[in-house]
Order: sequence, then structure tokens, then C-alpha cells
Amino acid sequence: MQFVDSHCHLTMLELKPYDGDVHAAIDAAKQAGVTRMMGISVALDDHIALSEIAAVHDHVGYSVGVHPCEDPEIMAQASVDTLVSLAQSDKVWAIGETGLDYYHSTDFVQQQKDCFARHIQASQQVKKPLVVHTRSAKADTIDVLKAENATHGILHCFTEDWDTAKAVLDLGFYISFSGIISFKNAQDLRDVAKQVPLDRLLIETDSPYLAPVPYRGKPNEPKYVPHVAQALADVYGVSVDQIAEQTTNNFLRITGLTV
Repeated sequence: MQFVDSHCHLTMLELKPYDGDVHAAIDAAKQAGVTRMMGISVALDDHIALSEIAAVHDHVGYSVGVHPCEDPEIMAQASVDTLVSLAQSDKVWAIGETGLDYYHSTDFVQQQKDCFARHIQASQQVKKPLVVHTRSAKADTIDVLKAENATHGILHCFTEDWDTAKAVLDLGFYISFSGIISFKNAQDLRDVAKQVPLDRLLIETDSPYLAPVPYRGKPNEPKYVPHVAQALADVYGVSVDQIAEQTTNNFLRITGLTV
């Protein structure tokens, strides 16, 4: 089986088990069947370390962007031209993670919206998918996506209701589930997940966060993404092989990568 971790923070992993070597963690994931992984930026300078990691591993790519929880001064640095410039490498597979997060703060809502819009515009220019984060901001997230005519992207670590899922699916987006889907208290999320078409489904770890069962509460890492696939296989009533194949094909399709 081949799995894709569509969203992992390779610069933030807990590397004590690997003597501080991120490449060893990536190799461990590959041994677990994770044949592609996308390292996600949360700040503009993340591309430096991520590009160095990706240069060593053919199956690793990364995104460029600024997370909505970053300081407004950092968000302001993410101009369309800057994002487009950083996204020229073939190893840059997506723009983001961007979006709206009102859970942590509502002090800079307009700055978040403006930064989000610039990421969308950059994504459209380079024709690479947008990686969207939303928390306590689902209505505004959809409003910005619609206002900017966004049609090509991923709503990552999905935890919202079916109305939100349908809205982004109608725009053409894919929906990615993390280890949360395996949590005992996540039945409502599983009920939503089973309505998502298989051809719009992705899996991720969001590592080092949100480790799936049976590792919940421990540092997460890309090698655990098969457990997310297994949880979704249980939701859909299909084999984990089918989830692995489908989500891999979906990732290749949205990023324009070849096998």
C-alpha cells in the first residue's frame, strides 16, 4: 500500500527518537508505506529548511505561505508577488497554509482576510492548490473563497459540519482528514466524513499535532498516516487499500504530480 501525508510540519517534528535527524523520520515514514508527503509552511522563511529537506527526498514536496495565527506584520510580508516568487520551484506543491482562525484571536480579522485573499491570488497565478486552515471562522472562510473565485485547493484538518463541507466541495475543493477522525469523541465528524465523495478525499497527519489512535496524546509524525487511512476505511466500509489508492490518486490529481 502507498499513502500520502498531504499535510505535515516537517520543521516541527519531535525528533528525539531519531537523534535529531529529520531525514530518519522521513525514512521511517517511507518504510511505513508513506510514498509522498507535503511539508507545510506556516511562515515565509519556512521554505528555506523545507527546500533543503525536499532536495534530499524525491517523494517530499512543500508549500509556501503564512498561517493566519502569525503576527500581522509577518502576514503583511506575504504579498502576491512574494508568494508567486517563492512558489516557482517544482518542489513547491501548494500555497499555504493560509485561511482564517478566530479561535486564537479576533484582533486582526481584516489582516487575516487580506492575507488569505493574497494567497488565493498567488495560487491562481501559479496554478498550484491552496491549503486552507479554518477554525471558528467557517462562514467567513467560505465568503473569502467565493469572493476570490477560489476553485483549486484543500480544506485541511477538516472538523466542521456537512454544510461547510458541501460548500467547499461545491467550489471544487478537496477535504483532508487528520487523526481526529479516529478519536472516540469524533462521531459527528465521522458522520460528516462518510458523505464526502471518495474522489475528493485526502489524508494527513498535521504532525507533530493530532496523533491518531492508538498514538493519541503522543507526538505525531508522518509514519502514522496509515492509521488515519484505516479510520476512514472504517467510516466508509471499504478496505484500507482502497482508501490508500484513492487518496494517493486524489493528491496526485490536485497537485498535478505524476506517479
